[in-house]
Amino acid sequence: MPQAKVIIADDHPLFRTALKHAITECIDDAATLEADNFSELLTAIEENPSLEIVFLDLHMPGNNGFTGLTQLQNHYPDLVVIMVSSDDNDQTMQKAINFGAAAFIPKSADLTTIERAIDTVLAGDIWLPELIEKNENQQIALANQRLAKQMAQLTPQQYVVLTQVADGQLNKQIAYDLNIKETTVKKHVSAILEKLEVNNRTLAGLAYQKLMLAPVENSTNH
Repeated sequence: MPQAKVIIADDHPLFRTALKHAITECIDDAATLEADNFSELLTAIEENPSLEIVFLDLHMPGNNGFTGLTQLQNHYPDLVVIMVSSDDNDQTMQKAINFGAAAFIPKSADLTTIERAIDTVLAGDIWLPELIEKNENQQIALANQRLAKQMAQLTPQQYVVLTQVADGQLNKQIAYDLNIKETTVKKHVSAILEKLEVNNRTLAGLAYQKLMLAPVENSTNH
């Protein structure tokens, strides 16, 4: 039985089925796993070291915007991440690439387009829909790329501490949650501030929150 190379992390079974069909067309012997929340995805990655490509839904349970993307890059830098979403405005798609995704596939894309995107990524290139407007602010793009690199430099433990700092937790709470000493948390926080090039934990928390997307109002789509 072939080892799984691809995992689809999306909470919509119909879309997972369509994506699976496209993957079968593009990748020989691709045993494909599925996850319908971010926690399930992390477990699957741990249990399947053969995985190479992750299709990650922008709004699936446990993933807020680009937090999942940067966490995967931090913990599993060799994985190729392709973002998928119906939230496919130009700014969001470009932001995904700036934060390190290999492609952004809108959920409205047809099978041929999905296959083209997968082929492009397999060839080692970045893929975005052709009609995307390249009118983003260059300064913002560079800032996002820099933030993604800084996040990737954190150790997995430091990344977890940062998520809790961003959540407003104090060192004592973080130490309790992670079952480590408070002095260890302080060391982690110091290292985080240094790597993110910020002066205090509030700014570190704000840096992490830049990865999130504002909630989509009156929308049930993902």
